[in-house]
Amino acid sequence: MPPPPAAARVIVGLSGGVDSAVAALLLRQAGWEVQGLFMSNWDDEDGYCTTAQDYQDARAVAAELAIPLHRVSFAAQYRERVFEHFLSEQRAGRTPNPDVLCNREIKFGEALRYAQRLGATHFATGHYARLLRGPAGVELHKARDAAKDQSYFLHAVPPEQFTQVLMPLGELPKSEVRAQARRAGLPVFDKPDSTGICFIGERPFREFLARFLERTPGPIESPEGERLGTHEGLAFYTLGQRGGLGVGGRAGHAEEAWYVAAKNAARNTLVIVQGHDHPLLSSGALRSERWHWLVPARRAAFPCAVKVRYRQADQPALLEPRADGSMHIRFDHPQRAVTPGQYAVAYEGERCLGGAVIAVTAPPAVEAAAA
Repeated sequence: MPPPPAAARVIVGLSGGVDSAVAALLLRQAGWEVQGLFMSNWDDEDGYCTTAQDYQDARAVAAELAIPLHRVSFAAQYRERVFEHFLSEQRAGRTPNPDVLCNREIKFGEALRYAQRLGATHFATGHYARLLRGPAGVELHKARDAAKDQSYFLHAVPPEQFTQVLMPLGELPKSEVRAQARRAGLPVFDKPDSTGICFIGERPFREFLARFLERTPGPIESPEGERLGTHEGLAFYTLGQRGGLGVGGRAGHAEEAWYVAAKNAARNTLVIVQGHDHPLLSSGALRSERWHWLVPARRAAFPCAVKVRYRQADQPALLEPRADGSMHIRFDHPQRAVTPGQYAVAYEGERCLGGAVIAVTAPPAVEAAAA
């Protein structure tokens, strides 16, 4: 933990969970003037989103640490900059990841600026990632605890924002974070980790989307065009999905599970296949939208590692920057269920290079022919 500069105030985003609580604890122990900020990004209290309880937990943590706690709502900004984009992508049949935009637009956008208005020199969070000084400035690196690393979700934050950010948990395993919370008497030391997106919570995803998106039923087909059922709308499905298809055993087909392999928006058709490793579920390459660099932009092709989903292990690939700012990514080995709308994020060792939204994919056979 770096020692604070003179008269340095840090505002910690206190979520009501153990991670942000320990972040505040560590900063206070290091000599920073610490204040807390509880932000609410969703204003629909219907039993699934736990904002009210989280605020009470944040208050209890602030009281235990004897630090001031501010409260602010960014619900309007979240609706406009994150949720509307989420719905637009869903309508287009893609699968967005709102957590990435939330970090860029809200936590390290609105909240950082709000912390500055409160007189802070720095803003801190309980994210598991490391910010290290490199030759070209602050670099984003993976957390020491590989199982908790959240750099994937942080790749879209403008790198200049990181110069005013602290992430005290980047060097610690989660087990030690809970142990420190317990030793310090923090009331959230055993609070379960939050999962999913606040505005969805633990509710059924399809049920939630139906409140905002019109159901547009259409055919479910095999790759050969055989009608197998009816879907409720392409927005309600994602590539690689197994459950919720309503297609059981079929005469003339093997007794294997069905998976979503493609969405044909022009025909409003959902294409499904049998078998976890069906060739149509694999991609040999992808093209991204405009790439967001966290390091000086590169012009020539270079090898590195890529993740196309959060929990995925690093995958070796060749990255080829394109003149329009997008990226062509060619994998060393075919990847399963690469999904447009999700993010491809690149790494060199522990350092995150940046990433972008996945635009289109190519099956291994097509990519091999192009090569």
